[in-house]
Amino acid sequence: MPAECRRAIIAVYPHLAGAAFAVAGRGWHSLAVEDGRHIFKFPQGEEAETALLREARLLAALRPFVTAPVPDMTIHSGPPLFSMHGKLPGRTLEPADYAKLDDTARARLADDLARFFTELHAIDPSVMLAAGAEPVGWWDTQKDTLAPIWPLLPTELHGEVEAAIKAYHELGPDPLGEVYGFFDAHGWNMAFDHDRSQLNGIFDFADSGFGPPHREFVQVSLIDPDLALRSMRAYAARSGKMLDRRRVFLLAAAMRLSELAGAIETGEDVPMIRDLAVAWLRQRAIR
Repeated sequence: MPAECRRAIIAVYPHLAGAAFAVAGRGWHSLAVEDGRHIFKFPQGEEAETALLREARLLAALRPFVTAPVPDMTIHSGPPLFSMHGKLPGRTLEPADYAKLDDTARARLADDLARFFTELHAIDPSVMLAAGAEPVGWWDTQKDTLAPIWPLLPTELHGEVEAAIKAYHELGPDPLGEVYGFFDAHGWNMAFDHDRSQLNGIFDFADSGFGPPHREFVQVSLIDPDLALRSMRAYAARSGKMLDRRRVFLLAAAMRLSELAGAIETGEDVPMIRDLAVAWLRQRAIR
């Protein structure tokens, strides 16, 4: 852990002088540090600082409206600027972890996610707009961008990929409109109690914003298509809004193919992201 982070934390929280700190994670924008009970996020650069301040405002605005525990973030202006929040109890949920859950636990998790999405989507947009919410970004699926992916994909999937990209580009506006949503509900943003097989909280709202409801289930699919399908059904039951599985399939395909192109460009995690794209195109749960 960088010494400057430790100094900054202890300057504000001197009672933690004897704590053992460790790096909890390195994201695109911030370095996260923990002591076992708290998470401290140190933004890297001006853009990251702006994003962290916006995330804190968004969390403060949405917290009263959701049942699921989310971080209660405090900002310290520094220098250096950093945030602190209590660590949500639990660990991340990997695909292998989900595979071990029984049917009851899977149904409970799907309903917890559906409730979370339903509550978020019901928030008056003006509330989140005032807190700084912005439209979510979209994936680059232009022909030139995706050109490098073809040699890495199995030949027998080329026709499927071409059809998916074409259909994605032909999608019209989401029939359910746009809402404020999380749009990042993969297992690495979940605090999951593996002993009790239940969700203890959700964190990392940096990518939240305004977007179509169908998009909520794209990141859920990274855990398992089964969970995405279950949570879609639970969402329809809770919200009364019917979802189009084909639309979710196409959105997820666009994300995974775009991310594969990005991985090829940077040279990072290419085999893993390729496998995620191939697995999605071969699954049949959501079509």
